[in-house]
Amino acid sequence: MAKTLAAAGITLASLAASAVFFSPVASAETCKASYYTGGGTTASGERFDPNKLTGAHKTLPFGTKVKVKNRSNGKTVTIRINDRGPFIAGRCVDLTPRAFKAIAPLSQGVVGVTVTRV
Repeated sequence: MAKTLAAAGITLASLAASAVFFSPVASAETCKASYYTGGGTTASGERFDPNKLTGAHKTLPFGTKVKVKNRSNGKTVTIRINDRGPFIAGRCVDLTPRAFKAIAPLSQGVVGVTVTRV
């Protein structure tokens, strides 16, 4: 295998330099959550479905399950990460409308949450 990689001009150093490292949610991440109504395809290649309990996170691997707890009312929802985002400072997770409705009314738009890896 090393000869095959060398023949292709690939070194271990170049592989390490191009690797994407995901930082897991330590014990819990405290931030703000919002919902999104995307459409089309998620970053994982799945079709966006606003009725599923899924969401977007910047670094967690696709398929990771996390519990999202609304800090003001204590309601929780468990989602599966299948997309990337949010890309707004202070927010760490975007939820589908169904997931957001489980912890707050859509009219709230943004809520303070704690995200814990399940």
